[in-house]
Amino acid sequence: MRLRMGLVTIFGIALGYLEAIVVIYLRRILPPLPWEVETLAEFSNLLRSHGVLFLEQMREVSTIVILLAIAFLVGRKRLAIFLWAFAIWDISYYIWLKVLIGWPPSLATIDCLFLIPGPWLAPVYVPLLISLVMMGVAIFLLRKAGE
Repeated sequence: MRLRMGLVTIFGIALGYLEAIVVIYLRRILPPLPWEVETLAEFSNLLRSHGVLFLEQMREVSTIVILLAIAFLVGRKRLAIFLWAFAIWDISYYIWLKVLIGWPPSLATIDCLFLIPGPWLAPVYVPLLISLVMMGVAIFLLRKAGE
């Protein structure tokens, strides 16, 4: 199981890199988006006006499907594997953005975490903390199962 979890970790890091590259492309293609919007609905309308809201929502759905697929392919403890892969992907995404473009400037920087069903805005430390909890739960589930 250690080899499989090692491969899931490598997969998560690679997926995080790929997602970071997509975001870098979007930042270079789109005009600067003002994060100081008054409401989440205003942010949704802004993304919609640039023609990317639906595309980004479908990219997020695809990412979750990919993470679920790897969990089903790798082993019996699918929830643990999904949580681990998701956490590694999410943490790697922020690390790669920092390495590649120096963003975020701080862990308190506001980011758009998800767009499903609408935008979720929060400081970067929120998804990182959630990912650490997910990793802890994954480790607990795997140890409980004796794997």
